[in-house]
Amino acid sequence: MPVGDVVIHEVFADEAARYVHREDVVSSDLERARDLGLSLSVKDSGLVVDRLPGGFAYPREYGPTRLFTLGPGQIGRYRANFRFTFTTCPCNPSWYYEEWLVLIANGEVRTDGFISREPDHDADQRVHLYGGSRRSRA
Repeated sequence: MPVGDVVIHEVFADEAARYVHREDVVSSDLERARDLGLSLSVKDSGLVVDRLPGGFAYPREYGPTRLFTLGPGQIGRYRANFRFTFTTCPCNPSWYYEEWLVLIANGEVRTDGFISREPDHDADQRVHLYGGSRRSRA
């Protein structure tokens, strides 16, 4: 993995591309996490992880949401799902869906670190995307 404040390994599978996986690994500073809708900041020796509000998505977010604060050597997992609209016109509602699994560590992680142990913090914000009961956990 590259060395940097933030290393992002993004895996994307799109229905339009027959779910062929695309991957990208980038290394950057803490601001790069904003591209993923996250805010990362350092407080003392902890890494503060907040979810930023997104536009044109359900469920609606109206402000930052604190997911967790990771101590040195800790791992956090954030899970969420969203329904996004392609347009702001209610006359042509076109939707696409995303499900996120974000794993974050404060400090270096062994190559198998994210899969060899349970996370120290788990924020599960998956919802039923058309209202009703909360989505069942899997």
